[in-house]
Amino acid sequence: MTSLDKPTQDTDQTQPDARAVTEAALFEAFGGVRGMVETVLPGLLFVAIFTVNKNLHMAAIAALALSLILVVVRLAMKDTVKHAFSGVFGVAFGVVFAMFTGNAKDFYLPGMLYTLGLALAYIITTLAGVPLIGLILGPVFKENLSWRTRNPGRKKAYAKASWAWGLILLAKCAILFPLYWWADTTQLGWVLVILKIPPFLLAVWLTWVFLAKAPAPIDVFAEMEAEEKAAEERKAAAEAAGGRHRRED
Repeated sequence: MTSLDKPTQDTDQTQPDARAVTEAALFEAFGGVRGMVETVLPGLLFVAIFTVNKNLHMAAIAALALSLILVVVRLAMKDTVKHAFSGVFGVAFGVVFAMFTGNAKDFYLPGMLYTLGLALAYIITTLAGVPLIGLILGPVFKENLSWRTRNPGRKKAYAKASWAWGLILLAKCAILFPLYWWADTTQLGWVLVILKIPPFLLAVWLTWVFLAKAPAPIDVFAEMEAEEKAAEERKAAAEAAGGRHRRED
């Protein structure tokens, strides 16, 4: 086999693994199917109750209670609670806003503002050369920030993914904010529920496409472990050599 054949063969063998690792990392970072369901259920319960009886207090309390139940279930199953906790905080802010203003539509306002801020963060960080999606996924891939200076192909993929997230979230905001002003609470709530998962899935899929085609991440943790092991071996070799010199003397 020639030297030119080996890289092609290695690439073919590692590509499925790279795609699998990328898929697993995205599920870990964004919560997977269960995380998506947990983000939808409280808002769905709120708009369902409010549609039936127009009772802001009952709808808000039920949504917050469901968020807390989801956290308790995760704790009981000894599962990660970061996504469930983020849902609790989001619902709690919505409840506070709605109770304070007395306007049921304000239950959704904190989440809408967060979406707008996140969209701008994706775009601004990409323009600054530090795409947000790379900051989020770097630790998950064990590459930290090595992609910034040592892996330009991967940095380019992160930039593309961040642009995708930013533009998709901006498009979502372009639909929701006019509805906040012109539609009633029930219409806004159901549109929000409908738009909860599809844009998210599109952004995650595009991220997977970009990263699956990108160079493999540099495992900086493995590099540090290898350096520590090499240093220990050098130290042991030096001590052994010193011991032989002393015996010879």
